[in-house]
Amino acid sequence: MRLVNKVLSQPSAAWLAVVFLLLAPFQAVPAAAQTLPACQKPVYLTFDTGHMGVAPLISKVLRQHHVPVTFFGANEKTQEGDGSLGNHWAPWWKDRGAENHDFASHTFDHAYWRGDLEGKRFKIRPSAGENAGKDLNWSTADYCANLNKASQRLEAMTGRPTLPLFRAPGGKTSPALIQAAASCGYAHVGWSPAGFLGDELSSQTHSNASLLKNALKNIRSGDILVAHLGIWSRQDPWAPAVLEPLIVGLKEKGFCFASLRQHPQYSKLIPAANKTPKLP
Repeated sequence: MRLVNKVLSQPSAAWLAVVFLLLAPFQAVPAAAQTLPACQKPVYLTFDTGHMGVAPLISKVLRQHHVPVTFFGANEKTQEGDGSLGNHWAPWWKDRGAENHDFASHTFDHAYWRGDLEGKRFKIRPSAGENAGKDLNWSTADYCANLNKASQRLEAMTGRPTLPLFRAPGGKTSPALIQAAASCGYAHVGWSPAGFLGDELSSQTHSNASLLKNALKNIRSGDILVAHLGIWSRQDPWAPAVLEPLIVGLKEKGFCFASLRQHPQYSKLIPAANKTPKLP
C-alpha cells in the first residue's frame, strides 16, 4: 500500500506516460485538423463570402461532418457588422483558421472585371468599399493590390498563410486579367459545371430540394464546388438546408472532401504560399 501511495503522490515518468496515452483519445481536435483517410473520389468544396448571416450555421455543419473547405474572402456588405472581413467577423475567421481550413483572395472590394482596356488596364466595378458600383480604370498593380489586401486581412484574422489562389467575383475574367494576377503570384480558381450549387439562384424557380437532387446526381470526382456565406437575393437560404444532406449524400456515394491545397492542378503551387504573394 505504501508503494501505491508513493507512486500516486510522486508519479514517475512512466506513470505519466501511461496516463497520457489513456487520456489522449479524449483530447479535442479541430474538425478539419483530424487525420482523414486517403481520398479516392475527392471533391473540393469552396465558399465565397456573402452577407454572413448563415456563416455560423455553415461552420457548424462543416465541423460536425469533418469537412475541410477553402474560403475565398472579400470584404462584402453583411447583415450585421462592418463587412465580411471586418472586425465583427474576425473571431469567426479565427476559429476557422484554428480548424485548419484554407483561405484565398476574392479581391478585397469584391471587384468585378468588366472588360480589358488599352495599355494592359482593366475596367473594374467593385460591389463593396468606397467605390462600390463605380466603373474604375485599374492597372495590374491596382488589381494585385486589391488581391493582396484580401489575402493579408485573411492571414491576420486566421493566423494561417493564404493559398496563392484567387477567385474573381462572378468568375468573370479574361486572359489578360489572369496574366496580371499571375504576375503577382496568384492562380485563378473557378468551379466545375456541376459544382455550381445554385445558392445564387431564385428559390422561387430553384427550390432547395431540386438543387440538392441535381447536385447529388451530377457531381463527379475531382469537381470544384462553390457556394456562398449568404446570398441577399435568395429567400429560402441554401445553407444549411442543402449543405448538410449534400455532404451526407456525397459521402454515402463514396466521395470525400479535400482542400484545394490537395487539388492536382494547384498543389504544386502551395509551397510558395508561406507568404502572401507580393506585388510585381
